[in-house]
Amino acid sequence: MQGMKVVFIVQRHAKEIMKNRRAGSSGAALLAFAVLMSATTTSTAIAQDPRAPVVVALAQQQPLRQELQLTGTVTAQRSANLSVATSGLVQSIAVDAGDRVAAGDLLLELDAELARYQWQSAEAAQLQARSALQDAQRRLEEARTLSPQRSIAETVVRDLAAEVLEDEAALQSAAALASYQRGVLERHRLRAPFDGVISMRQTELGEWVTPGAAVLGLVATDKLRIDAQVPEDYLNLVNDNTRFSVSLANDRERRYPARLAALVPVTDPAARTFLLRVVPVDAVAAMRPGMSARVNLDVDEQRNGVVVPRDALLRLADGRVVVWVVVDSQGTLVAAERVVTTGLRFNGLVEITDGLEAGSRVVVRGNESLREGQPLQVRELGQR
Repeated sequence: MQGMKVVFIVQRHAKEIMKNRRAGSSGAALLAFAVLMSATTTSTAIAQDPRAPVVVALAQQQPLRQELQLTGTVTAQRSANLSVATSGLVQSIAVDAGDRVAAGDLLLELDAELARYQWQSAEAAQLQARSALQDAQRRLEEARTLSPQRSIAETVVRDLAAEVLEDEAALQSAAALASYQRGVLERHRLRAPFDGVISMRQTELGEWVTPGAAVLGLVATDKLRIDAQVPEDYLNLVNDNTRFSVSLANDRERRYPARLAALVPVTDPAARTFLLRVVPVDAVAAMRPGMSARVNLDVDEQRNGVVVPRDALLRLADGRVVVWVVVDSQGTLVAAERVVTTGLRFNGLVEITDGLEAGSRVVVRGNESLREGQPLQVRELGQR
């Protein structure tokens, strides 16, 4: 109604202007048209709701925590470059990179023909030594039976006893050699020492391999941990009150609770850092050895402070940091700018050390283009 009233008054005024001027005066016509358009614009602005829609949250007094983020790497508890135990020609390879294996699985086999012959020869020598020992023991037993009757000289008995001892030693030597040759034969097969995934394959059929040269890589994918380097300036932050969480490179927003596994109290003289190792509380299916990860340290500051959501902060071009608060101006909720000083940042919150009191309603959405004293249409954070 107010807008219609304004238009009516202005229209009447325009008619009076036209009446007092000559009918052909173009200036009067233009003036009347301008006045009429101004009135129409004013009535449209009055008809619209001038309140800016915003979402607000309370500035709260609560215990403060300090957050430190470290870049780390996902590592496996077990990781090995596998090598053969004897030289030989690669006869077969049972796996390739990416294959999952269990402890004891056959991975690679060398040509073992010559080793098998050596083992068979050693087995035969062991059998021969055992037969000679049995014969010597039989003859010694017969001699000892005849000795009391003086049918055989005592010297012969002693010689037979010595022969038995020699044959026993020969049998032990033959048995040891047979065991050695069997071990060499078995070492022509490379088996998985633990459960894991083949990470690399560095040999091919027909290649000659020697002990010490890596032919396969094996990485355990269970019991993963994250290793990070802690600067010595932050070493005192790692204590019993520190909470740990980890986030992966492909999903920085999601955090997984973790626990401290080890803090190696030996610094790297070049980097002045300490090794920090944490383990997720629960298994994380997305974790893979070698992935980049972030270790978050959440430290109790043992004091309280005023905090606001980080979305409430605006950094201006002149370097000032401001927040917009909601104030009551003669029964109307309007925006008011506050210059603040910030402190700690943690869990999406920012400490305000100066410029704001607890209980203030701060704008967290819709604060990018507010003006001082602008009326607001307020909705609480979390309210639909």
